[in-house]
Amino acid sequence: MMLRRRWLGILMLGVLPVQAAEDQFTLGRTVLLEVSDRGAVIPLVICRVASEIKIKAERNLTLDKLLVTYGKDRTRTINARGVLRREQETGWLPLGGRYCVKKIEVRGHADGNKAGVKVFGRR
Repeated sequence: MMLRRRWLGILMLGVLPVQAAEDQFTLGRTVLLEVSDRGAVIPLVICRVASEIKIKAERNLTLDKLLVTYGKDRTRTINARGVLRREQETGWLPLGGRYCVKKIEVRGHADGNKAGVKVFGRR
C-alpha cells in the first residue's frame, strides 16, 4: 500500500509541470534593432485569446513598452520598462481581461546590433 502511494506521488510530480507549461503559448517573435524610431511588429495570422503576456530576450535589450492590438482594432499600451539580459524573461504582464490579440508592437532597443524577442501569452 505504501509503495503504491509513493509511485502515485512520483507520477503526479511528473504530470504537474507539463500541465503548467500547456497554459503558456507563443504569440510570436521579432527582432529589435540598436537604433530605431519604430517598434518591432508581430502580426498574428489569426487572433489568439490571452489575458497576460510575457517577454523573453534572446540577447541583451532595453524594453520600453508593448502596444497590443485586439478586438476591433482597439489598442492597449503596457509599460514594461527595464533591461533584459540574454535568456531573461519579464513576469506576466496583465492585459486587464481576456482579449483576442491581433498584433503586438514591441518598443525598445538592442544593446548590440540586434536582439531577438519572444512573446508568450497565457489564458
